[in-house]
Amino acid sequence: MIQNTPKGLRLQIGFFGRRNAGKSSLLNALAGQDVVIVSDVPGTTTDPVEKPMELPPLGPVLFIDTAGLDEDPTALGGMRVEKSRRIFDRTDLALIVTDSGWNDTEEDVLSFFKERSTPLIVVFTKADVSAPDPALVSRLDAEKIPHVEVSAQTGTGLAALRAALVNAAPEGFLGARPMLGDLIAPGDSVLLITPIDKEAPKGRMILPEVQAIRDTLDHDALCLCVTEHHIADMLARLKTPPALAVTDSQAFGIASRSVPPEIPLTSFSILLARMKGDLAACAAGAAAIDRLHDGSRVLVAEACTHHPIGDDIGRVKLPRWIREYRHTDGIEFTMAAGADFPDDLTQYDLVLHCGACTFNRRAVLSRILHCREQGVPFTNYGVAIAHIHGILERALSPFPDAYEAFKAAASGGRT
Repeated sequence: MIQNTPKGLRLQIGFFGRRNAGKSSLLNALAGQDVVIVSDVPGTTTDPVEKPMELPPLGPVLFIDTAGLDEDPTALGGMRVEKSRRIFDRTDLALIVTDSGWNDTEEDVLSFFKERSTPLIVVFTKADVSAPDPALVSRLDAEKIPHVEVSAQTGTGLAALRAALVNAAPEGFLGARPMLGDLIAPGDSVLLITPIDKEAPKGRMILPEVQAIRDTLDHDALCLCVTEHHIADMLARLKTPPALAVTDSQAFGIASRSVPPEIPLTSFSILLARMKGDLAACAAGAAAIDRLHDGSRVLVAEACTHHPIGDDIGRVKLPRWIREYRHTDGIEFTMAAGADFPDDLTQYDLVLHCGACTFNRRAVLSRILHCREQGVPFTNYGVAIAHIHGILERALSPFPDAYEAFKAAASGGRT
């Protein structure tokens, strides 16, 4: 069902503007239902509101309504604006909503998304009441910035806005990046090594495994799922070796010993790093693990806010493995989950990120960009685990450019 499409696989469309510009009314009109409370009182929307829906022909989208960016300067108002601005980094397509006025608020939003090359549309609301400034319209036309006049009350312009959304959608969205389909051919078999994860709800698999199964089937290949304890048994039953083996990062050790070297082996997390972000950047960042020492600080960042288990990978296992690898208990680990990603990263020697299966690619690339701008290495769980267990070269064998990025980074600072 479309409502079950993971958030990270949806086109995320953000609504930005001043208070009472008509953002919430516009979202309700597009959704065809009262998703957000609408009132003449400025500041009715206090926190970002998300509405997943199907928008043909784009498919699954996520509309995100935000608080007004001109909130009062109190501490509470400032917090609301900060929450709205955090949506900037995960926005695939931005709607700058205005009731025909235009000042520094709209100009700042426009400049931000233009600098990031994020597709955007200017939406003039309340078209049944007033018309936009002709000089502003001329300027937008000259800069080739799409704009639409809409009335949420009468429905005027909604069809034009839907067409503009389709035209402005990021290139390639309709043909989403494959997770592993470009590594195999039709008729190939793929061995998915899937430990029974304690963090997955009973009777279900974790999201990266489900995505890998679906992508394998979508590319007309055979999908073979086993736990880490039955790898050898499955391989012995096959007449033709699998074209690719993919393992959960936590089972990398046993998988590397059980899967023959002639079969390419990688992990779900590494595939996600490639699909959702920048695998070469993650590989280069892993080299920073070799430079950690007493007093080093590592930020462990996760996309979701799952309830941690006793032996949680990000909170327990990875810190333990890295301390053992570097032979010191003096490395400090700080946890950040969900949207709580610090603006100031300069206090950290490394950012260690989860696979980000619930994030879209723009959100991951934005975090990588934040790290790069502040000179902080970035890597993810799968790449880090492969490195500290001494099997990164094999785990990146399907991606030689990424391994070259790791070697280049390592040659400048291995200790």
